[in-house]
Amino acid sequence: MKTYPMTIDGKSVDTGRTLEIINPALGQPFAAVPVARPQDVDAAVAAARKAFPAWRATSAAERQAMLHALGAALEANMPELMDLITRETGKPLQGLNNVGAGMELGGSIAWTHVTADLPLEPEVIQDNEQARVEVHRKPLGVVASITPWNWPLMIAIWHIIPALRAGNTVVLKPSEYTPVATARFVELAQAVLPPGVLNVVIGGGDIGAALSQHPDINKIVFTGSTRTGKRIMENAAASLKRLTLELGGNDAGIVLPGADVQAIAPKLFGVAFHNNGQTCACLKRLYVHDSQYDAVCTELARLAKEVRVGDGLDPATELGPLQNRAQLDVVSTLAADAAANGGTILSGGKARAGQGYFFEPTIVAGLSNGARLVDEEQFGPILPVIRYSDVEQAIALANDNPNGLGGSVWSSDLALAAEVGKRLECGTVWINEHGAVQPDAPFGGVKQSGIGVEFGHHGLAEFTSIQTVKIMKN
Repeated sequence: MKTYPMTIDGKSVDTGRTLEIINPALGQPFAAVPVARPQDVDAAVAAARKAFPAWRATSAAERQAMLHALGAALEANMPELMDLITRETGKPLQGLNNVGAGMELGGSIAWTHVTADLPLEPEVIQDNEQARVEVHRKPLGVVASITPWNWPLMIAIWHIIPALRAGNTVVLKPSEYTPVATARFVELAQAVLPPGVLNVVIGGGDIGAALSQHPDINKIVFTGSTRTGKRIMENAAASLKRLTLELGGNDAGIVLPGADVQAIAPKLFGVAFHNNGQTCACLKRLYVHDSQYDAVCTELARLAKEVRVGDGLDPATELGPLQNRAQLDVVSTLAADAAANGGTILSGGKARAGQGYFFEPTIVAGLSNGARLVDEEQFGPILPVIRYSDVEQAIALANDNPNGLGGSVWSSDLALAAEVGKRLECGTVWINEHGAVQPDAPFGGVKQSGIGVEFGHHGLAEFTSIQTVKIMKN
């Protein structure tokens, strides 16, 4: 079994303690990583702090060239990294609608190159005979990145690349469930970046807490649960660290009357079930008008029964396992609660016998707001389909949730759909699509789905502070 190292100050670190990483398709370990100690967190932060002045002083062109080289390194090592992602997450190499490890690597490469080329030019507010007023964007210092297990490498890229582009240095803590591909990427990055610019420490919640409390961390960017995000916010308060928090989502979709059921059903299924529903911005609650409710349920159940579930290394597999046993238990509990409290299981509904953390793709009818499966984020391959009688009711039901990450409206009337969509309480709304993020458009949540945004100019700016320079001319 291969051990993948932590990297601090450009060097591989062995702590004397290791953690075995489970392949969720088999329920067995396939790799090992070192477990960080408190002194390793201090060493990583100190290395990043030491590297910051020189990294900040590099020109934008120099930093951009190195970031493009990181994108090239991702591409050159794509087969190895895809294999590691599939083994540690369970997601198929290609997957349903080609949303799998290949998409994760492709997205990582695209985000790296696009973000590298984002400008950070000074903004001129005033330039006349009295004065010139400029707004400059300056790097913050050391950024701590804490990433989840569902898209481990791609979300790390979402955090790391804008931080580096803005002139910050980084200490990364991947999920202890899925650290392997990320640790390998950081190892590869040392051939491109100066020592200390990008470091990785591996461990559980104690290591995340040590980072979020560390006095020499200037900003934390975190993707994960709302509960953990609140703890990070509490830990960051003592030193008023900057925060970007992309937290839980329980995204609603509304199918408006008259939509083409046969046309949209495969899309609805894909945006709800890709990566086995383990995506923050998956469709997680679907509201359908009375007139088409039965037809949508029937078609989604058919698709759920036909989708190919198995080991992600099998090229024929469309959906893999849940990533970990705890998440399988969450989904199983919600399915059982739905069946016991008025829900009708139209497909699936239970864990699959045998090895691995597999759950049958599941469509549930007959529930509404107030049911646990509707109110709570399931983060798995189970979708409640909820009946509504008029659009105002659908909007009210969709907004009746503490989360507000994404939402969608499905209709052949694009103008009407857009108007309905703008009334949803979410950071991003899609029309006839769901969860389609891109590197040049801001993405973030409202309500308890987070603080701040990622991607594009708006996301890049969150890794900087503003300095206003006023030059008097007379």
